Amino acid sequence: MTHHSLDDTALMNITARPEVVFTRGTGSYIWDSTGRRYLDFVQGWAVNCLGHAPQPIASALAHQAATLLTPSPAYYNAPSLELSQTLAQHSCFDRVFFTNSGGEAIEGAIKLARRHGQLHKNGAYEIITFDHAFHGRTLAAMSASGKAAFEQLFEPKVRGFPKAKLNDIASVEGLISFKSVAVMVEPIQGEAGVVPATLEFLQDLRRLTAKHDLLLIVDEIQTGIGRTGALFDYENAGIEPDIMALGKGIGGGVPLGALLATEAASCFRHGDQGGTFNGNPLMCAAGNAVLAEVTQPDFLANVRDLSTTLTDLLGRLSARHGLGEIRGRGLLIALDLGADIAPAVAERAMQRGLLINAPRPDTLRFMPALNVTANALADGVEILDAVLAELLQRG
Repeated sequence: MTHHSLDDTALMNITARPEVVFTRGTGSYIWDSTGRRYLDFVQGWAVNCLGHAPQPIASALAHQAATLLTPSPAYYNAPSLELSQTLAQHSCFDRVFFTNSGGEAIEGAIKLARRHGQLHKNGAYEIITFDHAFHGRTLAAMSASGKAAFEQLFEPKVRGFPKAKLNDIASVEGLISFKSVAVMVEPIQGEAGVVPATLEFLQDLRRLTAKHDLLLIVDEIQTGIGRTGALFDYENAGIEPDIMALGKGIGGGVPLGALLATEAASCFRHGDQGGTFNGNPLMCAAGNAVLAEVTQPDFLANVRDLSTTLTDLLGRLSARHGLGEIRGRGLLIALDLGADIAPAVAERAMQRGLLINAPRPDTLRFMPALNVTANALADGVEILDAVLAELLQRG
């Protein structure tokens, strides 16, 4: 086994990372350079929907890499045509533009809405977004986000994103003006600590935007591709948005995102939108492999069953240790610890071989592979049980 010495002096220092180097993974498990195994409930940040190094993606990439990497976005290629058709068939959308990331898909959604405003709404450009939302790290996506830490960063930002309160339809209505062109919402605010928009609120939003002739944009970068037990979380609310941004799970581990829109909302003119790697066959081959798995008849039903299993396990854990509520849908679940101990819990869990994310000081976020086993979920919660017993006893 090769031991990788940790020399990070050439990497730009943009975040604190633990002193391990990961070298391989399979399914729900990942190994570091010392050969130590970890159960992974982060999975690349809800990215590895089929787990680590899944065979369907590995095979698709190997085959496509030996066939055609990219012919340039000026020409059609078969994998992107296939993936666009599959996404359209399984959603309420008609048109797809592929991107390299979720942030780029959001950027495309913002551009598309503003183009719609230019063409159909006398230059309206404002997109109403929400407090505590997270839409990505481009300047426009940061401006659309409602994250306090972003407020003073990289000023001046892109204007035109008034902020409403999630699950408060009156706060949205109060921001609508002649400048408004769209409302953009995460069905579940992931970075805010897995805070779901209620299904009623999403239905109210659809009614309100239709009434005022505004586009409804859903940011399903974290919730899409089966994460919430439906292929897309908007389906859980029984609504049909106008525009959707996808990322993370759609590539199953490779950089792929997508901007989807209805025919009516697809108003880009030639030259308005583009990108060198957009829709390249290599990434789209991975996307096709992911969609082939996630659209299997039993796949989403299994995600819903696993969600019930995890929620039950966490309910018992919470009762045992006097913790708070469990939030989320599908396999995007948060446990409220009732105290600001989440970073300490995550750190100690890692020492015991479990990777888990603390999006807020009092919250743990669970983002396991969508094909995780019930046994692995139980193993992970058992580790958390031991960590909590130790931490809470001390304190």
